[in-house]
Formats: sequence, C-alpha cells, structure tokens
Amino acid sequence: MKDKVRIGIIGTGFARKVQIPAFLECADAEIVSVASGHIENAKETAQEFDIAHFTDDWQKTVEREDVDLICITTPPDTHLEMALRAIEHGKHVLCEKPMAMNATEAAEMTDKAIKKGVFALIDHELRFQKGRQKAFELLRNNSIGKIRHARYIFRNPHRGDASLPWNWWSDKTHGGGALGAIGSHIIDSFLWLTGAEISEVFCQLNTHVKQRKDADGNFRDVTTDDETNLIVRFADTDLTENATGNISASMVEFPDYQHFIEFSGTRGAMRIGYKGELFITDGAENWREIEIEIGKSVDGIFDSGFPSGFMAFAPKIVEAIRDGKTAIEHAATFTDGLKVQKVLDAAHESDENGYSVKIL
Repeated sequence: MKDKVRIGIIGTGFARKVQIPAFLECADAEIVSVASGHIENAKETAQEFDIAHFTDDWQKTVEREDVDLICITTPPDTHLEMALRAIEHGKHVLCEKPMAMNATEAAEMTDKAIKKGVFALIDHELRFQKGRQKAFELLRNNSIGKIRHARYIFRNPHRGDASLPWNWWSDKTHGGGALGAIGSHIIDSFLWLTGAEISEVFCQLNTHVKQRKDADGNFRDVTTDDETNLIVRFADTDLTENATGNISASMVEFPDYQHFIEFSGTRGAMRIGYKGELFITDGAENWREIEIEIGKSVDGIFDSGFPSGFMAFAPKIVEAIRDGKTAIEHAATFTDGLKVQKVLDAAHESDENGYSVKIL
C-alpha cells in the first residue's frame, strides 16, 4: 500500500477548475507537478494550489519518478502521444474525453495500456453520481422493463456568444466541437447504463457561429460543430429490445442549462437530472422522485453535474492506486473509451456523407 498517491497534471483548464481541487480533498493524494503549454498558466496554477513543480514541457511531468498518476486534460489531438509516453514510463493514466482523434489512435492507446498493466481510465465522471449508479441498479432490476427508447438532452448556451474567442475548441484538427466534448459523455452514458452496444448511428452536425476572433483580433473560420443531433439503434441485450435513442446536444441554445437523460421501457420510464436527480414512473402515475443524495461539488463554480461527479470519482482513483487494486467499479477504462470512439467515428462518417452508419 502506498502512503501517498502522487499526481502529475497536464493541462490547466478543467484540471485547474475541478480535478486539482477534487484530488486535494483526498487525504492520500498529492499533486507534485503541473504542466501547461503556457508557462504562465503552469506557474499560476502551481502557486494557487501550492504545487512544488511546474513546467511548460509535459514530458518532464511524465518522466518524474515520484509521479504515480498522469492526468491528461489537454486537447484531444495531444492525447495519443501523452498517453503512450506516460504508459511507457509505467504511469497510471486518467485521460479526458474524447479519448483520441479516432478509433485507430484509441486502439493503440488501449493495447499499450493492457500490455503494460497500468490503470488507464477515461474521465467519464458522471458515472459516479449516486443517482446514476442507482439508475444503473434499477434498470438491471427490471424497474421499467426492457428499454425501448433512450433520449438525452444537453443544452448549454454559452457558445452562443459570438464574442467568445477562437481557440482549439473551434478547430476540428485539434478535436474540438460538441460531438467530442459532450457527445462522448452521452454515448458513454448510453453504453454504460444500458449495457448495450450502439449498432447504428445517423448524425447531423451544425455550426451556428461560423467565425470567431483569434488572439490577434483576426476572424478565423470555426471548423467544429456547436450543435449535435444523433439517432442511434442499440443491439438487443437483457435490458434492450429493438431499442432506439436520440441525442440533442447544443452549445448555443438560450436561455439556460439543461441536461437530462430519459429511458422508456415496457413497464415504465426513468429520468435522470444533471446532478443525478432520479425520477421514475410506471406509466399510471406522474413522475415519482426517488430520494438521492446529491454529492458535494467544487466550491466557487457552477455544478453542472461534472464537478460533483468528479468529486465522487477522485477518491475512488486514489484509493485504487494506493491499495494496488486492478479495477474500479463503474469506472470507464480505455476499452470503454475505444467503444465510444468507434461511435464518434461513425457519427462523423454519417454527417459527412448523409447516411446512416452501421457499427455492428
């Protein structure tokens, strides 16, 4: 058993807002290094959280002998190189979603992690909301019967502000866009909660804000989607029968944040809110709320569901590495990330060609 789990952070966006504060809540965790492509960001983050080492060279963080876990929170086009290097150095890895730029990269990352025998996780933290884990249990207890249809709505209006600057999120070559950023979470939620593979997908992507100003004040084309719509079909399992699903994820729809998932089954329906609020009906009554403990979130920021999800996930990661465990119940592995990536690839193919794509 380790006395401390020592963590190296690559990236100072989501990590600075959520991951570092969450890990610092864990008594047996220590952040020992932070890396950013901009040395100013690395320095400010290190000073804010009293982290001893900071750098603008991520390889120096990976190569530190005192690092047990590498958290990769950079744009998707960097994930392959960083993950492979971390795994080669025997580090456990927590990688942000989407896992990679395509399934070929994701498969290489997965194979390397399996051969090296390290923890290799994708940060699908919503799995660790108590409400979602209760829903996982209820679906397997036949509470709504076999699933006929799944529906996922995500709406966040902030990218509807055309004055937001152009950055990597606006660039397809860096892996930006709503499909990867939000669609990956949604697809993972469908796969995990239903236990079923997605066998077919039809996708339409849209870009509403077509140009943004870059750091030099010049307008640049936005090459990524800010609205994602998918229709999917699930393979038949013990929980699904001829089941379909639809996904609507928009980053530009006003006025407020919405985020929920619904399942309709042969005996009733279930709805999960963005903090894990859980409702169920047998069809003969209106929604009945099931009492769920809403997890603690990170202080000082809006809890969109992701901060409180990671607050619940972080101690599970630390405990597993500290105790030398080989698995974390409910955690998304690189193998799970590869499954999601195959659906994302099919969605891009569908959008580009205007037809439905069979995956299985």
